[in-house]
Amino acid sequence: MATQSSGRRGLSRAAAAGAAFAAGAVTALAAYQRWHEASCSRANPARRLDVQRARLADYQRLQLRLLDKAMDDPDLAAVMSTVETESPAQRRQYLFANALYANAVFGYRIGIANLEELRGHLRVLVRNPIFRAYWEATRRHRASLRDGSEEGRVGRMVDALIRDLDEADTDEWWVVGEPPTE
Repeated sequence: MATQSSGRRGLSRAAAAGAAFAAGAVTALAAYQRWHEASCSRANPARRLDVQRARLADYQRLQLRLLDKAMDDPDLAAVMSTVETESPAQRRQYLFANALYANAVFGYRIGIANLEELRGHLRVLVRNPIFRAYWEATRRHRASLRDGSEEGRVGRMVDALIRDLDEADTDEWWVVGEPPTE
């Protein structure tokens, strides 16, 4: 008996999950092949950076596929998110807030945005009350990040942006706070 998964072409949930896993495995295999090619020529730092960016892109694509599945199916969303929420709708909002944040950080990691551009993007995100609720709900998740880690530094930057915006005595939110240093 096949159950409908969000009305998508009659696939059962198990078949949809299997297809997502298979797509991820193919993506991971492609990333491994690129890594192997680059490891054969370690003397080329530019090539290594390209391979690292390609691996990050493959990983991001897999994460987005999994997120898409979770947002379409409350049962899968409950597995992907360990944050306490009041409703399935709020869980989907938090998953989406996480995707927006992760996408901004990803752009910074692969060099599409510099630190100032990342900060500008995050400053817009933290103005959204749903994003702020998500950020507060995930505070304990970030507590285990190493202080020197990139994600830890970005998380502290978001905390500072929220604090600066809350303490600002101006409506010009786009000028609040100190610019980051690389």
